[in-house]
Amino acid sequence: MFDAAQIEAIIAPSLAAMGYAVVRIAFSGGRRPTLQIMAERDDGSMSVEDCEAVSHTVSALLDVADPIAEAYMLEVSSPGIDRPLVRPKDYTRYAGFEAKIELQRTVEGRKRFRGKLLGLDGDNAKLLMGDETVSLPLSQIANAKLVLTDELIAATEPQNRS
Repeated sequence: MFDAAQIEAIIAPSLAAMGYAVVRIAFSGGRRPTLQIMAERDDGSMSVEDCEAVSHTVSALLDVADPIAEAYMLEVSSPGIDRPLVRPKDYTRYAGFEAKIELQRTVEGRKRFRGKLLGLDGDNAKLLMGDETVSLPLSQIANAKLVLTDELIAATEPQNRS
């Protein structure tokens, strides 16, 4: 059985010591089961060399701990520009940018929202949709990600050049 929290507990301290933060851990089954580790540096950057360093470290740690019984492929990646919003601090850090949020259950008669991210209000993500501000409970968010816009690209260009 896959346990993302267990895997994060195994790898996060070593990655933090190397200057990386775990963004998301996912496992997909099928013919070639894949463990996906999404990580980034504190400044949000992540180069190919960074992915390689994280991959070597994670591989060694998981070989020793062996938390997944079946054979799997390890995939390490950056969150990318149109990154997923996973941690509460992501909603604050990327306030001002457009985001898509999908909930586990309906709120205000709908499950899918798209608008300008306004940050957090307690345990709720705030989103400006036209003239309306909606509060979406973090506990009910199934998927959330930034939308690739010219503003987002312009804001991340210095990171992309490194």
